[in-house]
Amino acid sequence: MNINTLVIKEIKRRKLNFFLGLLSVVFAVTTVTGALTMLQVHDLKTNEIITEKEAETRERMTLLEDDYRKIMKKLGFNLLILPKDQNISDLFANDFASKLMPESYVDSLAASHSMLIRHLLPSLQQKIEWPEKRRTVLLIGIRGEVPFLYKDPKEPMMISVQKGTMIMGFELHDKLGLEQGDEVKLLGRKFKVEECNEPRGNKDDITIWINLQEAQELLNKQGKINAILALKCFCSGGNQAQVREEVQSVLPGTQVIEKGSKVLIRAEARARAAKEAQDAIEAEKIHRKKLRNELEKFAAILVPLVLLSSALWIAFLFIGNVSERKSEIGILRAVGVKEKSIMRLFLLKALLIGISGAVIGYFLGLGIGCAWGGLFTFSLFNLYFFLLVLLCAPLLSLLAAYIPAVMAARQDPAEVLREE
Repeated sequence: MNINTLVIKEIKRRKLNFFLGLLSVVFAVTTVTGALTMLQVHDLKTNEIITEKEAETRERMTLLEDDYRKIMKKLGFNLLILPKDQNISDLFANDFASKLMPESYVDSLAASHSMLIRHLLPSLQQKIEWPEKRRTVLLIGIRGEVPFLYKDPKEPMMISVQKGTMIMGFELHDKLGLEQGDEVKLLGRKFKVEECNEPRGNKDDITIWINLQEAQELLNKQGKINAILALKCFCSGGNQAQVREEVQSVLPGTQVIEKGSKVLIRAEARARAAKEAQDAIEAEKIHRKKLRNELEKFAAILVPLVLLSSALWIAFLFIGNVSERKSEIGILRAVGVKEKSIMRLFLLKALLIGISGAVIGYFLGLGIGCAWGGLFTFSLFNLYFFLLVLLCAPLLSLLAAYIPAVMAARQDPAEVLREE
């Protein structure tokens, strides 16, 4: 009878001993596999949640864009009408348009029966030296809203500055010590300070507003303007190009750009909403990462304890098995069975326990991990890890059984038989 047959008979005879050893390995492998599967499921769930949130964000941004488009159809937008030869870069660099166009353009546009432009504000702007105060200022001549001839008159959006008066920016009246009602000279002409503005933090703080006709006279540009601000323009379907085309058809010597409109507010609001959504996604990522770290810490403590407990339990079972089979070992040694064969008898049993426990424990741990995360997918099966388990679990079992096997092999058969 060979050793393999003895091992089979031993397992059949002492089923409980084999089952307890198998249970120990299954528990250890299940714990390790389950912990790693839980981490995999957590990562997959995290990716799924983040993907869903990103999709929700994109959908939300689409809806938000559509909402603002509808709002803009009601609110309108602003256009700045300039001479066609005006360089836009120079406009932004100098804070005013250097090219001129006839003031009559405003009246032509007002009489054009346009149903898309609501308010027209002509102006003449130029940066000048104020010799009386030795300051550089931006002089703007305005005349208020130009009414559309075919419409019922409405309250103007901007009251024109009366002749002989001026409105001063904060920086000017604050540094010069001027107050409402004071009289000053500008380019040799007397003006009364009609209003002093609060600080605005832009070029308005160094600006003086006067009547358009007086500005034309002071700058020797009678009948000329360099900008027309068209406020609260409307367009069908949110298409600003339609308004531009209409303006340029009436005033072919002009160019039209969007100026400080609610479209910018829409973009800023959309950007804020996008940032808030991105912050929510980042917060979710941090939360999921924190949960994963907690799982890792728990697994880092549990897995070594389980492996150690399993090894000690297998060693204890094999020590008990050696003690039970003491007389059998003595007989085998007496009839000439070598020490290596006795060791093989126990180690082969440990190997079978390890292999069986590895297969059962892996798939049991995989199932528990999937059930915990509520995610069942074949992608969680890891062939590399499965082969690693098939190698490590039998190795753990063999190491735990090695010392009891050595003890059994080194027993003196004479002493064993004398005790019996």
